[in-house]
Amino acid sequence: MARIATCSCGQLKVTCEGEPHRLSICHCYECQRRTGSAFGIQARFRNEDVRVEGQSSEWTRVGDEGGRITFHFCPTCGTTVYYTGSYAPESTAVAVGAFADRTFPGPTVEVYEERRHPWLEKPKGILRSE
Repeated sequence: MARIATCSCGQLKVTCEGEPHRLSICHCYECQRRTGSAFGIQARFRNEDVRVEGQSSEWTRVGDEGGRITFHFCPTCGTTVYYTGSYAPESTAVAVGAFADRTFPGPTVEVYEERRHPWLEKPKGILRSE
């Protein structure tokens, strides 16, 4: 099964084969700033199951625990579509919203839950926090 994620203008496209091996919701302040929302949500796929088409600009930041995360976004519309991190070099994380698929499975991992907005309930199906 192939899933396709794109930026808003369609110039940057990521095709992912199979199912993600991790689905997580992140409440860290950087994800809140990056998405303009109360959280970020990602699906991780093995690098060999991901194909990128189009051009991307990138920005790298250092996380709270010292890991490096490189975000790839469309240079035309600015949408963050995917990212890679030193914490999981074998994986590519794709922004779940870029799939624009309401049937996409929900997250099973929640991180930085202490930064979750108080009005936001813990999602159903979260099996563990990391």
